Amino acid sequence: MKIRIGLQEARFKRKHIKRVHAVFNDDPLPRRHREENGISLRSAMASSSSPNLILINQLLPILKKPRKLSQILQIHAQSITNSLLLQRSFASRLLFALSQLPSPSSSKSTASYAELIFLQIQCPNSFLWNTIIKIHAQSSKPCKAIHFFIQMRRNGVDFDEYTYPFVLSACSSIPGLEQGIAIHGELLKRGVEADLFVRNCLITLYCRNGEISLARKAFDGFEAKDLVSWNSMMAGYAGCGQMIEAQKLFDEMPDRDNFSWAILIDGYGKRIGNVERAQLLFDELHSKDIVIWNSIINCYASAGNLSMARELFDKMPKRNVISWSILIDSHVRHGDPKEALSLFQQMLRHGTKPDRVAALGAIASCAQLGALDQGCWVHSYLKKNNFFLDDIILTALIDMYMKCGSLEVARRLFEKLNNVSVVAWNVMIVGLGINGHEIEAVEVYHRMEREGAFMDDLTFLGVLTACSHGGLVSEAMRIFSRMKNDFMIEPKLEHYGCLVDLLGRAGRLSEAFGVIKIMPMEPTSTFWGSLLAACRTHRCVELAELSMKKLVSLGADDCGVYVLMSNVYADKGMWDDVWRMRRLISERGMNKEIGRSVVEVDGIVQEFVSGDCSHLRERIYEVVWSLSLALDWSS
Repeated sequence: MKIRIGLQEARFKRKHIKRVHAVFNDDPLPRRHREENGISLRSAMASSSSPNLILINQLLPILKKPRKLSQILQIHAQSITNSLLLQRSFASRLLFALSQLPSPSSSKSTASYAELIFLQIQCPNSFLWNTIIKIHAQSSKPCKAIHFFIQMRRNGVDFDEYTYPFVLSACSSIPGLEQGIAIHGELLKRGVEADLFVRNCLITLYCRNGEISLARKAFDGFEAKDLVSWNSMMAGYAGCGQMIEAQKLFDEMPDRDNFSWAILIDGYGKRIGNVERAQLLFDELHSKDIVIWNSIINCYASAGNLSMARELFDKMPKRNVISWSILIDSHVRHGDPKEALSLFQQMLRHGTKPDRVAALGAIASCAQLGALDQGCWVHSYLKKNNFFLDDIILTALIDMYMKCGSLEVARRLFEKLNNVSVVAWNVMIVGLGINGHEIEAVEVYHRMEREGAFMDDLTFLGVLTACSHGGLVSEAMRIFSRMKNDFMIEPKLEHYGCLVDLLGRAGRLSEAFGVIKIMPMEPTSTFWGSLLAACRTHRCVELAELSMKKLVSLGADDCGVYVLMSNVYADKGMWDDVWRMRRLISERGMNKEIGRSVVEVDGIVQEFVSGDCSHLRERIYEVVWSLSLALDWSS
């Protein structure tokens, strides 16, 4: 045990010694004040028979109200030097201080840091076990809270009334219904279930896991209900879209707060799309706080009515980071990344620090726009402002750098991931594929196989798409076969579509047509469009005409289809059929959709459309014109 603790402390010192030095160098207190405090502290320690006691008395007031992790790092540095962690009372205070940090600090790094301190404490009592369980329950990995709960039981430490709410909270976040039910059974045996705090945690657990009947049973099982009980049960109904039951509870509530109204507004507007009813509730409430405003804005944003969401946003008497995040996220999801990025910049100018949702929205905006300079700026801002870059943020950054063509940075970030999720693997495979590194994309897939990483249908879609772009026919056929036979993943339309596209590009048109015929689902217009494009490339009139007929029967005969068919005829010199296609285009009044492009110039995203010469930056058109001439000359 002592050897293990010693090794952990040694690793901890190596890992954090630079960070501790940086914290001391960045201390906002004037150097003179620090030196005076240091002299007085040294003098007091020298005149005392117990220097450690003096040091503890100096440090404890800071531990009572810690404001940020850096303060605790300073104190921990002192405790390592003076062996204060050997005193369990001081170690308890240090660990408890970590649990009291503001919520942004309840990150994976804080939880890991707390765990290192906890493991250095010999024979921790129930208070310390509860504290480490609470810290992990509030972190990005709440499953660790359940792990420590199990370890606490194995070590024979008695649970108290504080243990269960923390671990039930972790079960609600995972979600972990089975563990929660087992803990509920244990509560019944111990007679702890009657505690109101525990009951409320059980209601939340069952609601978040979709077990509304069990939640209602827990709700009805005791008479002493508080506002949290009513709101938790109502939120459960609203979350499942059962607004009739939610409304009944709302009407029966002996007392309501603004959170009660927000639950109902969110339920009507966001869950079942009844924005009109949500607006009526909003208008009915006289005293509206920021939670109510955010709820109604979220309703309109979720429904895609971004103009109304923005109108309400501008009317808000006061905004917080959630208000900004709702707008940023909704613009990204509804295909307006340029406005989302603009909102992110406005938020910073207003002095509001971004949360995780806003940061992800800004990164996703840069990815959709292909705005590398802006993406690098967002990444740099997050690092400079000590924003915790967890694996989800890093994965979003990898996706952004891939889509912007900065592969080397994406590779470096990928290797920094602590736990590589299937999403991160998929981002790498797809990113390498779209950047012309198809063989490397396949190598990443094989690396997943070697490491035993979990694969989903999107993994295979990404690698099959890469094979299609790279013309890796035999490799794609092997992977498709393994997907069905070895990984037991049933191919979807998109996977068959990749095979059709792959075989069509390779000129194996009869095989591509064969895949369409044997697939278990009805082919969509995408399949016939892909086959038609392949027929145009490889000049196969007969199969092109069949594809054209299928597209017409599916109602997918737009202008592009007729132009494509016209080109097939032209390649074969069938001019009568060419004129027939063009006549059909004219008679039906078809027009091609105008092409739209975005380009980043000096960190500013510019947008223009095909044939448009009205852009304020005329120099853009000069560059585009010179590029067009160069392409014409090279061809």
